[in-house]
Amino acid sequence: MEIFLLQQLYKDVLVGIPLAKESHHYTSLLNLCIEQSPEIDESGNRMHLPSTDGGIRSHQDADKPDEAIAATDDMSNSFANMNSSFCPREVMLLQLTLIKMMVAKAGSQEIELNTRKKYCEIFVHLLEAKIDSKLVHLLGSHDRLLSHMASKSLASLVYFQLKEENALNVTWLTFSLKALSGFPVSTQVAECLWTLTTLIKEILRDEVLLRAGILKKLLAPLDAVLEGFYNSILLHHFDSHHYTSPDSEAANNLISFIDLLEALLASRIELELPLRCQRVLFLKVSYVLNLISSSVHYLIKKKFIMLLKKCVLYKSREDTRSGSPFLQTPSFSEDMLALSTAVIQIVNLTWLDQIPLREKASYFGGSEVALGDDTQGGSDQTVVRALSLVVLKALEYKFQTSATKAEIEEDFQSSMSQLLIFWRSHLKSSPQSHPVVHHCEWLSLIFIEQDDDMWEAAKALLLIYLKFDRLWHDAAAKLSPKEEETWNFLTHASGYNPHCIFLFLLEKIAFDSSVLLDFLISSETCFLEYLVRYLKLLRKDWHQFVDVCNHFDTKHAAFQTVSSVKPPLKESCVTDESLQNACCEPEAQTLISLASSHNSLVFTTEQGDNEVAESNQSNSSIGTDSTSLLGSPQSLVNYDSSEDSELESDGKECLVNTKQVPVNNEGESEIGKTDCSYTDDKLNTLKSELLPLEQKRSLTLPCLTCVASSDNIIPLRIMLYKSTKCLEELQKAISRLQRRNLFPYNPSALLKLLSHIENISKNVNQQ
Repeated sequence: MEIFLLQQLYKDVLVGIPLAKESHHYTSLLNLCIEQSPEIDESGNRMHLPSTDGGIRSHQDADKPDEAIAATDDMSNSFANMNSSFCPREVMLLQLTLIKMMVAKAGSQEIELNTRKKYCEIFVHLLEAKIDSKLVHLLGSHDRLLSHMASKSLASLVYFQLKEENALNVTWLTFSLKALSGFPVSTQVAECLWTLTTLIKEILRDEVLLRAGILKKLLAPLDAVLEGFYNSILLHHFDSHHYTSPDSEAANNLISFIDLLEALLASRIELELPLRCQRVLFLKVSYVLNLISSSVHYLIKKKFIMLLKKCVLYKSREDTRSGSPFLQTPSFSEDMLALSTAVIQIVNLTWLDQIPLREKASYFGGSEVALGDDTQGGSDQTVVRALSLVVLKALEYKFQTSATKAEIEEDFQSSMSQLLIFWRSHLKSSPQSHPVVHHCEWLSLIFIEQDDDMWEAAKALLLIYLKFDRLWHDAAAKLSPKEEETWNFLTHASGYNPHCIFLFLLEKIAFDSSVLLDFLISSETCFLEYLVRYLKLLRKDWHQFVDVCNHFDTKHAAFQTVSSVKPPLKESCVTDESLQNACCEPEAQTLISLASSHNSLVFTTEQGDNEVAESNQSNSSIGTDSTSLLGSPQSLVNYDSSEDSELESDGKECLVNTKQVPVNNEGESEIGKTDCSYTDDKLNTLKSELLPLEQKRSLTLPCLTCVASSDNIIPLRIMLYKSTKCLEELQKAISRLQRRNLFPYNPSALLKLLSHIENISKNVNQQ
């Protein structure tokens, strides 16, 4: 009969109905029955679950009032068919669930005050009955579900005492200190870690408790033992077979510890002076880095890598508050510097090559790859992005604290060389893809599937560029042409030229301003910060931006592909050795003259008669998809209203008739000759390309091959036109939303920058 009373109590608590009976009645229902037994469980405590015959507490059945039995008569029929299926295990699971539910309801303002007081009285009586000791004993059960639910309920009761009595449960604290300090002998480590992790998360959700300093009261007694446990578990011998299976006890301990480290990382934002246990991950990150390259199970490696990503992004809490004082404290600066230094040092030791990455971890609807899926055989791109972001953010932070160019230049070139090789090794392959011949394109290829990571990576490289630019110009009042040439070459060779990166990113989104608008409105990316910084750079570095745009046009005109049959390639710039040489030994290379030639600039390799360089497009070849270069793609989202939306250009591109010359045995190939239906009107359109943007809203652009094949035609600045047009459309979309008070924040400063760029572009076009 007791199961029916528990079920009725569950319904009442779920709905929030006031409890009619005395507190002692509900205390007897919720109090666990753990009887002594000659058998000894994992923790050394003599305990076992009650037998299944005749209920679970016969001495309590005798104390039940007649009203309680009568109250359940009408429920007997509905549960008659289920009665035989209930056993003490199910009863105990229901009791544990109720304890957790009632603690949550006791803190809810939606529940009546008298009902919440009744819940609190019940908990006081349960604690007097030593239910906390019973829950600690239950943690050692061989039944993993019971053990897990016991940890949740124990955490709820400890949380209740912290909140209502401002006191730490002594039974739980003693158990935790013993379990953590006794590792690896202790067998209840994971259960201890579960409970502590749940407690921290509960406190972080309660703003009242955070203001009261409860978090420090919880962690301070465990501070020293947690740091010792960190040293013990991460210096363990991970080559053991115990860590190769995620179901082993050793692996379970590690996974539970990662969850605790994540909670500790989230909690440090709440303390002005973080405890040692909240800083140890930063100060001793080398332990984690060594573990990632060990033979532990891939799941453990992946969880640690994602934890490091949270460290460098300051995003351990989903609701991280901007401008938090913890980000400016000396301890945080010290911790980030220690983490960044350790990451850079180990990356320079070819650490990335020692991390075996699995293929795609899961597939929709099963574990098999669908036929024709071009992702088969690719590395786990989530881990590739996370590792890349850890390295880039480490470089960013380390260099922001460095004072001289010599101090950072060698580390940066070495780390970027390793990262470029890593990207080339693990980029998801596609039958339609082309070899990457420009290092600045890697960022857009690696991060295009994850918006927030993409802009974090772009911002990191932009800040690194700005730091280097300042140091280069501080070293000399005015750079000589040779120094300027070397500096520009290095930015491309190491893959961090901000103009190249920005243009490649625009290419990947088909120059769609509505996509940029989505990024600006979203609170999940740092695109606003990135765009403001980049526009400030663009305002003073316009000539470099124009040069890079011209090189994009030259590359696309010279190396377009109009057939799915690709000629053999002989690449001299994408081998591991050449990547290292290009980044680390520019003096030994044939530097490409930026001042004298608009046909090179690391977009192509040094070519012989039989060499053809192609650009890598993530979706399709340039010849078969001209939309990304010439067309005006339809917006993904229509932000215009009927009264002030603008007419879209519907000009048609010229048709290209192509004849592909077969490839011979020596690998020689010829770009197919092209013919275009080409009129005088289109020629005039070409010449009008240099006119202001406002005069070309309905511009019809001819095909690139016609431009490339005519020596007497003014070079068409397609990349410059499309990029500035994209920014212009973005400015107008923001202005429309601002006029209607629909933009989520004040964009005045951003609009001012965009307007300045528009004016520069118009002035250049008018010249």
